[in-house]
Amino acid sequence: MPGQEMTPDEKRHDQLTAAPDATEADAAPRVEVTEHDGVTRIEVADGAAVRPGPGPGMPEADGLVEDDS
Repeated sequence: MPGQEMTPDEKRHDQLTAAPDATEADAAPRVEVTEHDGVTRIEVADGAAVRPGPGPGMPEADGLVEDDS
């Protein structure tokens, strides 16, 4: 796109797919942002490959830690 600036979404896609083994899935959205009545909500996208929290093999993820509540 000579002479045209890339949008932030285009820049993100370009950066995330620039690596030699990168795929389109690497540029898939990982969060969903909504705004309602001045409140911004950020949630992990349902299809996100990586999610926050303990990973496999961690006691919290495997249900081995008792809840003290």
